[in-house]
Amino acid sequence: MTLPAKFVERVLRDLGGTEGAALCAALDAEPPVSVRLNPAKTGADTLPAGPDAGLPVPEAAGLPALAIAGRVPWSRDGRYLAVRPSFTLDPDFHAGAYYVQEASSQFVGHLLAAVRTEGARILDLCAAPGGKTTLYASLAGPDGLVVANEIDRRRASVLADNVRKWGTGNVAVTTCEPRALGDFEAWFDVVAVDAPCSGEGMFRKDPDARGEWSEGNVKQCAARQDEILREAWRALKPGGTLVYSTCTFNRDEDEGALERMAAWAGDEIAESEETAVEDAWGIVCGRVGAFRTFRFYPHRTCGEGFFAAVARKSFDAGGRVRAPKARRTVFAAVDRKTAGELARWVRNPGGMRFAAVADTCYAWYAAQADAVRTLSEALPVIYSGVALGQVFKGVLKPDPALAFFDGLNRGALHAAELDDEETLRFLRRQDIAAGGLAEGMNLVCSRGRALGFAKRIGARVNNLYPNSLRIIKQ
Repeated sequence: MTLPAKFVERVLRDLGGTEGAALCAALDAEPPVSVRLNPAKTGADTLPAGPDAGLPVPEAAGLPALAIAGRVPWSRDGRYLAVRPSFTLDPDFHAGAYYVQEASSQFVGHLLAAVRTEGARILDLCAAPGGKTTLYASLAGPDGLVVANEIDRRRASVLADNVRKWGTGNVAVTTCEPRALGDFEAWFDVVAVDAPCSGEGMFRKDPDARGEWSEGNVKQCAARQDEILREAWRALKPGGTLVYSTCTFNRDEDEGALERMAAWAGDEIAESEETAVEDAWGIVCGRVGAFRTFRFYPHRTCGEGFFAAVARKSFDAGGRVRAPKARRTVFAAVDRKTAGELARWVRNPGGMRFAAVADTCYAWYAAQADAVRTLSEALPVIYSGVALGQVFKGVLKPDPALAFFDGLNRGALHAAELDDEETLRFLRRQDIAAGGLAEGMNLVCSRGRALGFAKRIGARVNNLYPNSLRIIKQ
């Protein structure tokens, strides 16, 4: 499909003939393939920088399906791939060892390099499908909390699945209008708005984006972004950091959104801590008042079209921390015996809090457990912490999410290592062989990474991999 004529006309006008033509040509080229490794499951920050740095990178990472070509320069855990594998058939993908994330969008992590994110409370206001959410979760650590919001329930379910697989246990997934999170005034250290946009930066990656583009849609997106930024600003505490991003090129949705925000926020917007950007990266840097801006053009950078901006809320902005009143009671205390059984399944039980939600037991890191409770009593939270499972006659039947949790105590049960063929059978929720599985509950692993649970009863094995995650492709 050709590029929209009005889009081409605007690009040539705004960038000039030579630069505009280069951008349009790049949008018809093949996009690069990139992933972001999960540092808790790959030791990503200790890997060689590329194929020439000692050991072959795929073996060093323990990710044989990935032909790693080099690092994404602005992302500690980002890697470019030489070829696009079949991610659907890669057990490491299902284990949450990496996330398939476009390289340019990983830059938001670099923007927070000078911000103290460990232990921070981070709001990802437009979060699905979860690429930036999982990045923030790795930055926040066990003492931090990421609140990932998606208004569309179907997309929120996909977000929750990706959060479970990432396995950090420090994310709460909400599904509500931004104004409901804006009511948590001055609550967050960082607020990230990856705003719904016209998607011009995705023209070469997603042909449908070309067909859906229109000048009217650009205006509608810009108006929606203005509304979201107002709620994001309410939720940000004085001194906190705002990250704004889109995957589009036009000024109305990028610099224009910041100018319109500056008109009402005024002196409350302050400059953020500066992070270095190397000329070799090809990023076009600029400013809109106190905001520092960053443009990714695919003919200049090795990535898709992307826009990002960062600023801080002035310490003089005022406002007190305020949360909505509780509307419901969600968490139920567990008895001492149940708590003892749950504690057996996690490596650091003293640093966690346990409770039941409906008929399922959950665990949350102690540092943010009260915050999650406050959220859950006021907003629709569809997933938080780590689902441990259900307790029957004093014994836990583990939830599939527990297998992905990087705080799982693997000594709680037998770990069964499957070969690649049996692993795919497990991931398709087919019958698997009983050999190698102990009687009773087993943690199913591939290449040392946990994928789920299976229960052996004599010669029969119950495959407990969830239907919602199973591979349908043959």
